[in-house]
Amino acid sequence: MFRFILQRIFATIPVMLVVAVFIFLMLRLSPGDPATVIAGDYATPEAVARIRANLGLDEPLPVQFVAWIGNLLTGDLGISIFSNLPVTTLIAQRVEPTVALACTTLILILVVAVPLGTIAAWKANTWIDRTIMIGAVLGFSIPVFVLAYIFIYVFAIRFGWLPVQGYVSPSVDVVKFARHMVLPTVALSGFLIALIARMTRASVREVLDEDYIRTAHAKGLTERAVLMRHALRNAAVPIVTMIGIAVAILLSGVVVTETVFNIPGLGRLVVDAILKRDYPIIQGLIIVFSFVYILINLIVDIIYTALDPRIRY
Repeated sequence: MFRFILQRIFATIPVMLVVAVFIFLMLRLSPGDPATVIAGDYATPEAVARIRANLGLDEPLPVQFVAWIGNLLTGDLGISIFSNLPVTTLIAQRVEPTVALACTTLILILVVAVPLGTIAAWKANTWIDRTIMIGAVLGFSIPVFVLAYIFIYVFAIRFGWLPVQGYVSPSVDVVKFARHMVLPTVALSGFLIALIARMTRASVREVLDEDYIRTAHAKGLTERAVLMRHALRNAAVPIVTMIGIAVAILLSGVVVTETVFNIPGLGRLVVDAILKRDYPIIQGLIIVFSFVYILINLIVDIIYTALDPRIRY
């Protein structure tokens, strides 16, 4: 088990290196110049050149990359071009809303999607199954930002039940935190609930046709025991895989959701940094998101071995 985990950890190192190279080249080779943005529309070429020299953008790409990797290995993500603050400080200031939104969304997905998919598989080809799958198709069809604006209009503007935008820390007021999290959480989770519910239905439906399920029924076990102890557990590997993929979708969806609901999290920070071409912030955030995604994949691999010990061999 320990050897398997160690192999997975070492496998993440080249992945992170490839991600770092891709991020660096993608930003440096894309059109636009942050020095020009900083200097303004009426700046002279000499002023722009001076700013480029101060930022180190006049150095060859290999020199810039080596310097950036060296700082990255020491935990230094750089200094923001516009705010002149360390990127780690800016991320620390914005990380709580994003983590809160991601956690509430993930909890809602697990609580709703897996039971719905299991019930749809158990009641296959009935009106219950068809109703759940129709809901899943609707969840697939409506983009996150469209669903968000619908919720804002209905529940915030039309009826005034929930706030339109903003964020309140749970350490300040738990009730206000919950009220502000309801709309973005439900809007962000719609697509992912549909995705995981369909995958759960397909996996559980396939397992329910196996011989050991018929044996469990013949032993006199209840439907609930058969579903939970035998069907769902043996169908869990592809479901866990899909949940890991959902985390990647969740990270991208956070950017859109935080922009729509004006939540001061990492998603908003990404958007602001892209508009200003603030290289250090963009690079730092993509590295952090990539690390989180790789960490989630590592956790998923470990969960695989607990669900099916044959995988480690």
